Amino acid sequence: MVVMVEALVPIFGLIMLGYLFRRWQFPGEGFWPLAERFTYYALFPAMLIYKLGSAELPVSAYFEIAVLILAMLAAMTLLLVIVRLVWRWSGPVYSSVFQGAGRFNSYVALAAAGLLLGDEGLSLMAIAVAVMVPLLNLLCILMFALIADQEPVRFRPVLKAIVTNPLIIGSVFGVVWSFFRIGFHPLLAGMLEPLSNLALPLGLMTVGAGLQLRALRGASMPFAVATFAKLICFPVMTLGLAMLLGVDGLMLQVVILLAAMPTASSSYILARQLGGDAPLMAAIISGQTLLATVTVPLLLGLLW
Repeated sequence: MVVMVEALVPIFGLIMLGYLFRRWQFPGEGFWPLAERFTYYALFPAMLIYKLGSAELPVSAYFEIAVLILAMLAAMTLLLVIVRLVWRWSGPVYSSVFQGAGRFNSYVALAAAGLLLGDEGLSLMAIAVAVMVPLLNLLCILMFALIADQEPVRFRPVLKAIVTNPLIIGSVFGVVWSFFRIGFHPLLAGMLEPLSNLALPLGLMTVGAGLQLRALRGASMPFAVATFAKLICFPVMTLGLAMLLGVDGLMLQVVILLAAMPTASSSYILARQLGGDAPLMAAIISGQTLLATVTVPLLLGLLW
């Protein structure tokens, strides 16, 4: 537990450092949106290509991860359908609860995997992210189309956004690189490695810079339900599914770590663009990120 806490404290410390820098307007008000864009489109794809391309994972690992991810999403979707039947919230409110309970912050997940589980754990997490991101996006868009009280959602722009997602592109390139054992020329590795090392700390600080702690003043029952489902129920359900499917070892640690992550910062953008409850979504994102500093080490200590 002590080792786990020591590995996780720097992660959440960097998140809070980003929040403080943004609050102090350091190094400038316009810096953090540009830093987030640079991290998303350049640093993280470079890291995924380099880490995955250097990994030597068996082909069976890709299939096992895909099956387990599908089972995780199916179980959480079923739970959220039950939530819909119990609490008949409006479409915008429920859409924020759905995103808050089902999505995850890939920056924090990759950073935690790298620090806690090493390069092999980071590679497995990258594959899980590549599988989960498009499926979650499609699930959330379908949910908006069914229950949000707005105009019908157009699927073509959404599918285009998924196909052009830099994290997915970087993961696909990395998997292909690894599968064919292409390897990296020292000159190429000399460029990708420092970019890879820069990705996680800057990515974590941009997560912190995007926090809206004032939104927590409006925390309510939807906030509590989404947060309990995401930070507690999802990891526990994932452990049960993994045991049923016979998954253990490093892969079990990776999927539990992924399930324990707070929801994605990008959920706010989707809520704002597609008619969700954006203030509630901001509260869920900020609250879960703060609470995860406590729940993640505790759950990992119990479930690993």
